[in-house]
Amino acid sequence: MERKTNVTLVTISIFVATFMTAIEGTIVTTAMPTIVGSLHGIEIMNWVFSIYLLTNAMLTPIYGKLADKIGRKPIFLFGVLIFMIGSSLCGFSQDMLTLIIARAIQGIGAGAIMPVALTIIGDLYSVEKRAKFIGFNNAAWGIASVFGPLAGGFIVDTVGWNWIFFINIPIGIILMGLIGYFLVEPKQKRATKKLDVLGSISLMLVLLTLLLAFQFLGDDGISGTALALFVGTILSLALFIWAEKRAEDPVIALDLFKNRTFVVVNIVAALIGGFLMGIDVYIPMWMQGVLGMSAAIGGLVLAPLSILWMLGSFIAGRWLLKMSIPRILFSGLLIVFVGGLGLFLMPIHAHFSWFVVISTITGIGLGIIFTTTTVGAQSSVPVDQLGVATSFNTLARTIGQTIMVSVFGILINSVNKQKLLETNLTDDPDIMNKLVNPQTAKELSADLLQPLRGILYEGLHMVYFVGILLIIVPLVLTFFMSGSKKIN
Repeated sequence: MERKTNVTLVTISIFVATFMTAIEGTIVTTAMPTIVGSLHGIEIMNWVFSIYLLTNAMLTPIYGKLADKIGRKPIFLFGVLIFMIGSSLCGFSQDMLTLIIARAIQGIGAGAIMPVALTIIGDLYSVEKRAKFIGFNNAAWGIASVFGPLAGGFIVDTVGWNWIFFINIPIGIILMGLIGYFLVEPKQKRATKKLDVLGSISLMLVLLTLLLAFQFLGDDGISGTALALFVGTILSLALFIWAEKRAEDPVIALDLFKNRTFVVVNIVAALIGGFLMGIDVYIPMWMQGVLGMSAAIGGLVLAPLSILWMLGSFIAGRWLLKMSIPRILFSGLLIVFVGGLGLFLMPIHAHFSWFVVISTITGIGLGIIFTTTTVGAQSSVPVDQLGVATSFNTLARTIGQTIMVSVFGILINSVNKQKLLETNLTDDPDIMNKLVNPQTAKELSADLLQPLRGILYEGLHMVYFVGILLIIVPLVLTFFMSGSKKIN
């Protein structure tokens, strides 16, 4: 008797894999002060996070193509294996440079896990159920945002920071066993077309130079290095387009970009992914720097966003059978716009409960948007390009988040710098860092504290003004999808 996929166990495995990669960010953030103290490398600490996102993004579209070409299971298993190897090397690291290299390897593995997981969900479930299970899968990120800091603190205080990485090994082994045995794929025909090596390399160069350019832009402002990397991005993109036009089996078929639905849902994913960074990074900063609350309250305010995200995904699942993609996206974007406008209009001394309300509203809208863009990208392409479409949608979100976190950083730093010069409050170049840290903020004098909070508020005001623009653009774009029909 021919074995069939155990849908329940495979789905649980997908959720666990997503949780494993999602919690990696929050648990490492919590442990980073201890890691830095142990390995002595505060100057290059940011690269522990940046390199993970960079290698993750670079490989995502390649894995998507390979998942279509040779199957979901081997690519997923390969990703988990590389993630485990990277985790082991992270745990054994004796200095910051080694840790950064190990995190790069971890990112290479993680680049396969998330997009291929969503592709497997696309294979296993119909549209209504697909949206529902994507919602459950997205909930793993919400749970990780709450559970990660608690787990990170407990592990660091008991068995040591190394175990925040070692804990991935037994989880990874169990995942490989479950997926390896219970996911049964039809045998793939041996590919006769050549692998698009030049297209793959040039695409990785595009992503490498682009994301590094914004990293340096956020760190150093406009510099020769950033400009050189932007030039490299343009040249790599030209090479990529040239290669794809001539490739027998392109890594990303350029014909996909003639598909209006595919293009618009990915632009929406990128722009709203960028807006999400304004929420995740700067609401906690508002809580701590402007309202003077603890870091715990800053994280707590975002909890409703994570929880209600899942509800938004379920709503999208029902709407996808009754409404067109443009109407669903427009509705979700309108909900997020209300949240973004609330942040922009929020007065400086607003009670933190208002942020909980905005977090709730925004979470529902984000759940609707990201579920719809994922399902929309998947349903707009033939089945043999499902992996490419899913991975590109994941990539679009990553690019949007990476670019906008740098842009927001530049905006708030420039406003802070300008206002500090205008007011001539202090000569301390580190004063804003002291303000946003609840521990050091207590040491600031009362005559400094209120003016500094006003300056930070103006910087945050600028961030959320740009955030509103990031929502308005996709709202307009939905009108260019008027020919799209609902998914059947």
